[in-house]
Amino acid sequence: MRGFLASSIGVTCAAALALPLIPPASAATARPAPTAQAAGRNVPGSTQSLPLQPLIRDRTAGAAEQGLPRRAVRHFSLVGVVWDDPRAELHGRVQVRTRAAGTGTWSGWQDLQTHNTDHAPDPGTAEYASGRVRGATAPLWVGESDAVEARVRAEADGARGLGDMGLRLELVDPGAGDPPTGAPADGSRAGGALDAGADAAAAANAGLAPHGATEIPALSRRETERELLRSTERDLLGPTEGQRVKPYIGPRPAIVTRRGWGADERLRERKFVYTKKVKAAFVHHTASGNNYRCWQAPSLIRSIYRYHVKSMGWRDVGYNFLIDKCGKIFEGRAGGVARPVLGAHTLGFNSHSMGIAVLGSYGSSKPPSSAVRAISQLTAWKLGLYGMNPRGKTYLKSGGSNLHPRGREVRLNVISGHRDGFLTECPGRKLYGKLDTARSTAARYQGR
Repeated sequence: MRGFLASSIGVTCAAALALPLIPPASAATARPAPTAQAAGRNVPGSTQSLPLQPLIRDRTAGAAEQGLPRRAVRHFSLVGVVWDDPRAELHGRVQVRTRAAGTGTWSGWQDLQTHNTDHAPDPGTAEYASGRVRGATAPLWVGESDAVEARVRAEADGARGLGDMGLRLELVDPGAGDPPTGAPADGSRAGGALDAGADAAAAANAGLAPHGATEIPALSRRETERELLRSTERDLLGPTEGQRVKPYIGPRPAIVTRRGWGADERLRERKFVYTKKVKAAFVHHTASGNNYRCWQAPSLIRSIYRYHVKSMGWRDVGYNFLIDKCGKIFEGRAGGVARPVLGAHTLGFNSHSMGIAVLGSYGSSKPPSSAVRAISQLTAWKLGLYGMNPRGKTYLKSGGSNLHPRGREVRLNVISGHRDGFLTECPGRKLYGKLDTARSTAARYQGR
């Protein structure tokens, strides 16, 4: 995917109140038996960051290659390539080979998607101005591996700048089991920071589930409507007149919390940042490959979280929600699933929107019906909180993208694909083709 970085207006962030729901009974998230690595102990994640070096230079004008020769490394499960300037495009092909831990079997060469600047915090925000943000490829899930080889082959017109980009190979180990709860394995005193972060993340969902729950339980449509009416009577969400007459909202789906997928809350920034409302949902795919099993989804999410924060320099995972190929919904960026949390998913349109990422790559692979149904269920509920019709249109002001200049009021579907806001392949041709189904199903869940 190609893109350029346009300048953006700053985003005004306003604190938002959580939807006050009566705490239901705790519901435990079904989880597989622990692996041998995780059994009886917690294993924190880690990131290995290895600089890429020139490999060859042939006689073709402008042709160049950088990479990493075959090397044994500590265990990792996800790989990506980052570079210094988030505004710079990587004109080339990025490929890796990995060796499966335990078997010693090497994979063939696999491509990493160079999505460049289409996933990013908006310029003008504190997140973008932190000085930590980097350009990056999409991450690739490779499963537990212990050796790697990488190469970046420049296009003829991009070779000159390849060696100046500061290319680094990022190898992410998601860790195993729940995040540690006392002092970490290295003996440092970070347990208090972890506990405080976990408490804050859980408190942001107060009223939706008991403190520390691994899953926010589903509600029936009647229960969801009842709770929405209670909130609108108190004017907490600034409801539309239509909401006061009839609450068009779908039943709340079950959502795995950050605690449920094992987020290490020490990684992210402590504060939460909000916009004023949610007018649209942008659907993405993570472009991380489909070679995972659903019981591995928490590990994959922990890996993406670590890649977004430690490798790409974001304040938290970029997406507001993630969905695995079995249709399970996971809380993404911290701040409360019912609140308008500012994400970093659609450059120029992060404000007044939410980002939903389906785990996998759906350019040529058909997305599972369970994942499409989960998109419908989630949007019917979350968009319903803000009075939005999933089959409707809305206007968002562009912060600047390669499709929509900064400041332009853009008419979009309430449920849009990433490519509607930015010239990109995301969310993949096959998933994008299912959005009409998601819109009509979500509207039906809302009773429209």
